[in-house]
Amino acid sequence: MRSLTPPPYLTALAKTPTPARGRLTLRTLRAALTAAVILLAPAAGARAASVFYIRGGGDGHGIGMSQYGAEGYALRGVDYRSILAHYFQGTALAATSPQRIVRVLLGAGPAPFSGATVAAGMRLQPSSTYEVTAAAGGKLRLRNTTGKTLGTVSAPLTVSGSGPLQVDGHGSYRGSLQFSPDGSGGVQTVNVVGLDDYARGVVAEEMPASWAAAALEAQAVATRTYAITTSVHAGGYDLYDDSRSQVYGGVGAETAATDAAVAATSGQIVTYDGTPAVTYFFTSSGGYTESIQNAWPGATPEPWLRGVPDPYDGAAGDPYHSWGAQMSLAAASAKLRGLVKGSLIGIQVVRHGVSPRIIAATVVGTQGQTSVSGVQLQSVFGLDSTLAAFTTITTLDPRSRLTGTIFPAPGHGSVAVQTFSGGRWRTVAHAGVSAAGRYSATAPAGRSRIVDGSLNGPVVTVP
Repeated sequence: MRSLTPPPYLTALAKTPTPARGRLTLRTLRAALTAAVILLAPAAGARAASVFYIRGGGDGHGIGMSQYGAEGYALRGVDYRSILAHYFQGTALAATSPQRIVRVLLGAGPAPFSGATVAAGMRLQPSSTYEVTAAAGGKLRLRNTTGKTLGTVSAPLTVSGSGPLQVDGHGSYRGSLQFSPDGSGGVQTVNVVGLDDYARGVVAEEMPASWAAAALEAQAVATRTYAITTSVHAGGYDLYDDSRSQVYGGVGAETAATDAAVAATSGQIVTYDGTPAVTYFFTSSGGYTESIQNAWPGATPEPWLRGVPDPYDGAAGDPYHSWGAQMSLAAASAKLRGLVKGSLIGIQVVRHGVSPRIIAATVVGTQGQTSVSGVQLQSVFGLDSTLAAFTTITTLDPRSRLTGTIFPAPGHGSVAVQTFSGGRWRTVAHAGVSAAGRYSATAPAGRSRIVDGSLNGPVVTVP
């Protein structure tokens, strides 16, 4: 396989000027930010216009297999074995029984069912609908649609049929249904199903069935492995039927393409050093996956869950590969309420993971700084991932020159000066940017702005 490198977009994000990893002490970092506050705070009486930018990429936690990245590999002819080996470093494939049982919680409360032929030794009509309710002493009562009690039995009550079972309000499921008291006077419904049949109900819910076969096959193996290596540790079931575990739709989610992917990889799982390995997956990496301990602080590092380049993540029409937002500095400050000391200047990322995802950052205000995590910033701004960079461009009310600041200061040291004429923006000059982020440039009279790469500063009128 050829050498893999991050795309230019991510390289640029990774090089966003921040304290170099391991070279700046906390003391020197604080001193640098304090100096920035002094230099970047507008002079008394000066009016300033500011724009706050967020640039980022990816969707999800970033651990393990990027689904869009897997599709990108598959479209280039890479098979599912190689896809899995890339995202789960040092792993191998092994086999387990396709009939291995998993227990999936479908819900709690009333759940009439049909399609069953047997329940606790009682014969049932598959065309009839039945319901299980709680009875005294932790037992369960089986009733038909007329309300007649067919029997009162000890929990759990297992019902099975010759084909899929239908659960009102949920769908159709292979395997059997198991009913137990839910601890609050109701009944929980659990689907007891073989591993491959479970995977058939997951793959198309977690990945578009129209995607390349190799991507679907990689998803099938990851789905199967995740199911047997994780548990919600609840009484009577191992997995949820939603994104708390994996989205499971039963028979209604099955398609010809995803069934074929499950069949082609039947029983296959991912292992590390001979033991099944947890196979996390997510939507989009933005170009680089992340090590588990960086994405989830406190998590134990795992050798197969290390961040790796994801060069084809944006090559399959991925709408999440790169994204951005802009707002006024006042709007950003409002979102950061409680974290800003004084007036907001901007956000400085101080530590990345192995990818450009944010581990730690500082909210810089005119009266001090506040330390935050990438997860906090993701929550505050509603971002799809923690792979993000923040830039504030401020321009002071101009007199004869265009002056202002960029925070954090760009590493390239210059910006373009543009004026609006003839119905479009034209670059008329370039201006240097100091190490502290200050710029100053002569601009002709009229509407002007500075441009830092793809980011436009606020529009001001030069008299």
